Amino acid sequence: MDRGGRLVRSNRSPGPRTDLKAAAIGAGVLLREWLAGKRVTSSARRIERTEQPPRLVSFLERHLPRRAGMMATLALFVSAAGLGIVKGGHVEKFFTSLGEARNALANSAGFRITTVAIGGRKQLSQDEVLAIGGVSGRSSLLFLDAASVREKLKANPWISEATVLKLYPDQLKIDIVERSAFAIWQLDGRLSVISDDGAVLESYVSQRFLSLPLVVGKGAQAHAREFLALLARYPRVNSLTRAAVYVGERRWNLRLKDGLDIKLPENDVGNALATLSTLDRDEHLFSRDIVAVDMRLPDRLTVQLSEDAAKAREEQFKDKKPKKKVGDA
Repeated sequence: MDRGGRLVRSNRSPGPRTDLKAAAIGAGVLLREWLAGKRVTSSARRIERTEQPPRLVSFLERHLPRRAGMMATLALFVSAAGLGIVKGGHVEKFFTSLGEARNALANSAGFRITTVAIGGRKQLSQDEVLAIGGVSGRSSLLFLDAASVREKLKANPWISEATVLKLYPDQLKIDIVERSAFAIWQLDGRLSVISDDGAVLESYVSQRFLSLPLVVGKGAQAHAREFLALLARYPRVNSLTRAAVYVGERRWNLRLKDGLDIKLPENDVGNALATLSTLDRDEHLFSRDIVAVDMRLPDRLTVQLSEDAAKAREEQFKDKKPKKKVGDA
């Protein structure tokens, strides 16, 4: 007590009990914070482990070059576009457009074809030759395939040989060797113009070819040159011949302009033609009223009279027969 009899409180520090209580409270706080931090760290680790990419992805990321994904995507896009073009039946159109695009670029760079020289043409015009070769006003000399143009030209029946030369930067030179129209070939009622080697030049006959000799029958186009050359040696027979008919792919008949048929032998045709020429010169054979001359047998010549001539001859023989007298046996 103080001098006034009042109770005086001590100024000393709290006792051991108070210190232990405070320590316990502080330890509890620290423990809670530590446990909370432990839980957060564990959760973060679990999340980190969950978010890690698969091993294959990690391997690809480590070993593939940069931008490989972009390249793969581009390749997939190109493949899909190509598949669409093929499936849609646009392949030819696609390559045509591509060729036109590159030709346009080359033309703008100074490789447009401005001069074309074509030599050796007679039947075909310059435009026809260029069209056959696939050369147009959009073609560029830079991307023109001379070998391909040459093959296209040679594939045409009128052209037997062709040469294509590119002269940079803008000149094209083409030389061709044309076949000549030799004869008209008739097969199953259809007429075609043929060359001397039997190639069909045109599947129709225009006015300018009507004066050509006519050969008829299967295989006639292949043997016409040899036979017509032989026939030309006998101008009299040749001038009166309207058509040469190939029979059985082994021999020839002649149809003259007046309708007379001459059946030639399979062998020794030249001798038969010489005989015909002599008979017409000496006996006027072709002027007589006959419809056919058969020379197929080597030792004889058979003449078939026309119907009127046959009747007249029959009547003539009737008149020459002696009449029977009455009472004759």
